[in-house]
Amino acid sequence: MYTAQGRIKQSELLTQYMPLVRRQALTLQVRLPASIELDDLIQAGMVGLLEALGRFDASQGATFATFASQRIRGAMMDELRTRDWLPRSVRRSARAVDNTVRRLEQQLGRPPEESEIARDLAMPLNEYQQLLNDTNSGQLLPFEELVAEGSEPAKEDANNLPFDQLLDHQQRQSLIDAIEALPEREKLLMALYYQEELNLKEVGAVLGVTESRVSQLHSQAISRLRARLYDAA
Repeated sequence: MYTAQGRIKQSELLTQYMPLVRRQALTLQVRLPASIELDDLIQAGMVGLLEALGRFDASQGATFATFASQRIRGAMMDELRTRDWLPRSVRRSARAVDNTVRRLEQQLGRPPEESEIARDLAMPLNEYQQLLNDTNSGQLLPFEELVAEGSEPAKEDANNLPFDQLLDHQQRQSLIDAIEALPEREKLLMALYYQEELNLKEVGAVLGVTESRVSQLHSQAISRLRARLYDAA
């Protein structure tokens, strides 16, 4: 049971951190398809904030602001994961693209061209590009989530922090190296989308291509990065 004072304090914290929920939702929304509503992200973030209020332990060393920020973001990501609408057949095709890119890079010693990937997959180029569009609709998430797909979440035990931080550093370095190896246009796309936080339409305006083409290039860049990170693991 909460005391009256406890309820008042929780209410004050909710009011204080609600702007943080909105800021995180806005930051995330710019990277997502237009079908994702801001209000849905905010509602999910509020669930994360409430969870943070119930689970925060000051003795663990983290500040409440840091803890709450992690919980808010995690709740928003959980909401996005529930919207994974990719058919199983498209997922299979996406894995085939990843495997093909990895094998061709090993054979050629360089990033393969779109035409080379399509030919290896026995697809016409336009069919391969449409596949890239299809798979990209399920990939427009913060990149940390993409490359960590299938990995175990970090444990909250404070004793594991040094190892977790070392592992995180190694993973980030592998990611940096993989991005550096991308073709120049795809490297620029990733910088505009993930660092400058432009949406697909804005990235297209910078690159001088359509929004659909940006979607294709983004999906292809993700396949290249996954292939390199797989080899580095």
